[in-house]
Amino acid sequence: MNVEQFRQQFPFIKNGIIYFNHASTAPVSLAVRERITELLKEKSETKIDDYFSFLKVYEETKILLSELINANPDRIAFLDNTSNGLNILATGIDWKSGDRILLNDIEFPANVYPFLNLEKFDVQVDFVKSKNGIVSAEDIIANVKPQTKLISVSFVQFLSGYKIELEKLGNFCRQNNIIISVDGIQGIGAMNFDVQKFKIDFLSCGTQKWLFGAQGLAFIYLTEELQRKLNPAYVGWLSVEDAWNLLDYKMNLKKSANVYQGGTLNSLGIYIFNTSLKLLKDFGFDRIEERVISNTKYIRKKLNEMGIKSLLDEVDEKFYSGITTFKVDNAEKLFKHLEEEKIVCSLREGFIRLSPHFYNTFEDIDVVVKSIRKFITNKD
Repeated sequence: MNVEQFRQQFPFIKNGIIYFNHASTAPVSLAVRERITELLKEKSETKIDDYFSFLKVYEETKILLSELINANPDRIAFLDNTSNGLNILATGIDWKSGDRILLNDIEFPANVYPFLNLEKFDVQVDFVKSKNGIVSAEDIIANVKPQTKLISVSFVQFLSGYKIELEKLGNFCRQNNIIISVDGIQGIGAMNFDVQKFKIDFLSCGTQKWLFGAQGLAFIYLTEELQRKLNPAYVGWLSVEDAWNLLDYKMNLKKSANVYQGGTLNSLGIYIFNTSLKLLKDFGFDRIEERVISNTKYIRKKLNEMGIKSLLDEVDEKFYSGITTFKVDNAEKLFKHLEEEKIVCSLREGFIRLSPHFYNTFEDIDVVVKSIRKFITNKD
């Protein structure tokens, strides 16, 4: 599949809409729409209770996802959102009084509150102070204390788009017996991600952004070693090995990550995710990042030509992701102006955030830049 073929999956493009908001919510593809229409037809007319067909899709989806992040499928579990994934980690560790968790002051709240909630157990949460909207791997390492038991960080920072050096941080944590947890939602699907290479202990990631999944479906990955140390805070009927022996009631918990899938899964979300992962694989998982970064560099170049600086203009390109964020006077009015011109982006913390994906083109970017220039010229 080439870029033009992928673009044909989105009718909004023909309607003149330019979608630069993948850091918020992904658009629905024709393939997903057709698969869900087909599924609903089956559920209403013929295959009403077809669990075993779903089971095949579920297993295939885990295999596709495992290829994307270089993980064993047994180390992956499906959940409902990123926050609950992180809560599995936060509530599963045997915390001792005085243990410390290291976060930073520009994390999305989903990667903060599950850990702040542990302060009632006398667990200390430390925050690394950002510098110019950036928290680097070096900044985090420099703030580690002897009692630091866990570090949790976003792969890509939601506002600036800064992509942290996970390999450096993961190696440090592995060497110092510190658990490293990653919120992957703003990077996975746009940036290459390898749990083995980065030495990730725990990962939580919603599917509704760069992965073209649905709201209400997320996944976690965790190492076998870490899982052996965790105590599941809650279990369900599907958490045990012989789940279909319904009246046995033996607490023989699964050794795979499936132990965290305690009950009914979001089957609709998994069908959607399955379809989207197939589309991404058809294009080529390994081809996506290069195009995303190419778009990012082009956007920043064009903004700079207008005298607009993004939050990451001064950093090395290796820290770039699919997010470009900048500030102008009357950002709210610019946001509304772009909306009127059928350009979809985000307004976050007084900043305009642009997040095109790999199928967006330089021509799309030129239209967006022209619209921004028009706003600035008229304002002046």
